Amino acid sequence: MEVFEAIYNRRSVRDFTDQPVSGEQVMEILKAGSWAPSGLNNQPWRFVVVRDNGRRGDLAKLTHYHRILEQAPVAVAVFVDHSAMYNATKDHQAVGACLQNMLLAAHAMGLGAVWLGEILKNAVAVRESLDLSENLELMAVVAVGHPARTDQCSTRKGTAELLVKEF
Repeated sequence: MEVFEAIYNRRSVRDFTDQPVSGEQVMEILKAGSWAPSGLNNQPWRFVVVRDNGRRGDLAKLTHYHRILEQAPVAVAVFVDHSAMYNATKDHQAVGACLQNMLLAAHAMGLGAVWLGEILKNAVAVRESLDLSENLELMAVVAVGHPARTDQCSTRKGTAELLVKEF
């Protein structure tokens, strides 16, 4: 898939079929995320893949968007590892790039995905429910599956409207 086509056509998918996502597909999504740029190549992201219905149900209870996590066959909790960080701003930006790579990889494979950020209000509870150490800080949960529909559309502001100055 052409990179511009992927960027311009990817949409957040919140409705999934019950078709499973293969382990190979999940690993490819994680690999794409791991190839995001990071300062000093410190790669501060860490992943927890949640396929188990009970565990996903536990996560679903921690977000207003519970339906998405209950329906998606896979959830990937993405954390920043404080022990790998050297600059908070750069490392948080790097995890954002990691998440975008994951979304584009899912799209390129014909899967759907959505970046769930609202769950961050319960970040400590998520970490505890997954039995993780305190050095891992939740950045997002990505729900992944086969899209139940592909008619999502979106608009963007024109570049001229977003450009503050050009020298």
